[in-house]
Amino acid sequence: VRLQASGGGLVQAGGSLGLSCATSGRTFSVYRMGWFRQAPGKEREFVAAIDWSYGSTTYADSVKGRFTISRNNAWNTVYLQMNSPKPEDTAVYYCAADVDGLGFGATGSWGQGTLVTVSS
Repeated sequence: VRLQASGGGLVQAGGSLGLSCATSGRTFSVYRMGWFRQAPGKEREFVAAIDWSYGSTTYADSVKGRFTISRNNAWNTVYLQMNSPKPEDTAVYYCAADVDGLGFGATGSWGQGTLVTVSS
């Protein structure tokens, strides 16, 4: 499964920004799609995930109530809507696929990353 993330950029704290991740290849084998992020000097962390078939979602506590993950199965695309971002949300955001239920990134299905910078 190949992933192409887009939509990053500069946003003011309290504003909004949307990310997209287009998938291609063996999309029928995708169980879940997720977003992760990595801030400078920190480890990559989980942000949000969505079940590809049923649409159920999970979020990190740090973004719950502010970020929304969604998907469009017809377009094989997953989105992350970031509302009321904070400066601490500044990071490179990666989309990832859980292929065949093996776990995120287990098959190397990571997007290339898109930088989000939140100014105060």
